[in-house]
Amino acid sequence: MDLSLRILRYVVETADCGSITEAAKRMNVSQPSISAALAQMEAQLGIQLFVRHHARGVTLSAAGQRFVNDARLLLNHARDFTQNAQSLGDALRGEIVVGSFPTLAIRFMPSLLSGFSRRYPGISVKLEEGDQQEMISHLISGRTELALSYHFAVPDEITGEKLADLPPYALVSANHPLAGRREISLAELEDEPFILLDLPHSRDYFFSLFEICGLSPQVAFRTRSSELIRGLVGHNQGYSLHNVLPRTTVGYDGSKIAILPISEPLPPATVTFLRLARHELRPAVQAFADYMRKAFATGGMFAP
Repeated sequence: MDLSLRILRYVVETADCGSITEAAKRMNVSQPSISAALAQMEAQLGIQLFVRHHARGVTLSAAGQRFVNDARLLLNHARDFTQNAQSLGDALRGEIVVGSFPTLAIRFMPSLLSGFSRRYPGISVKLEEGDQQEMISHLISGRTELALSYHFAVPDEITGEKLADLPPYALVSANHPLAGRREISLAELEDEPFILLDLPHSRDYFFSLFEICGLSPQVAFRTRSSELIRGLVGHNQGYSLHNVLPRTTVGYDGSKIAILPISEPLPPATVTFLRLARHELRPAVQAFADYMRKAFATGGMFAP
């Protein structure tokens, strides 16, 4: 049975008016339309909602009274839902859920979130971190509406907009023999221990850089934490490759690293904001997307 809100409104208005004719006038519909809808409803329910009185309108049956009471509650919930839904589309207030790849979140989200909150104080932003697979899954499930991530393994139902290209850099300890160089070749590091950012697709990207150069890295550590990588590098446990450059060369534990450009021409990682292709962004989400787009375009995200 399909109980539409329209028919429920017909029933409640008729009960309130005590007359099909008066209900039709108030709702600006034809009397036959309401009569037919009520008859259809009673036939589907198998009960009589109204007792018809010739030339004297209608009154509710006992079952009809219970039905109308429940219908009023349902219509009230529907009205609340509509108001809440309308507030979701308000670009100046509401809550949005944004996803981010962990390394991008560490580097860019504090600035983005603080700047956005100053611009749009009525919009609350909830942040969900996850690897590329998790970001895609969250977008498809509707858990997030927008994600700051990389353009790795993006399915057809997800669309992405490029924000920046981030070339790879080598991270070595500040007291590494090559730390003072202007640039470095991957071949010079091949025999040293390599510390891998071990996240889905990220690991494939970094391994592909070695393949391009015809090299094989000597993987000593695998971790999902970029901060741990910097600490290990700072303590001379190996070198690493990274695209998202920190604004400081001091690790979380106080150890120091050096960041060196790589001399080989290697493909960058493309930072992208991702969203579902089939859905238009709500105004509040669009506001965040526009703010993020402008922040990357003006170079403010990379300022020292």
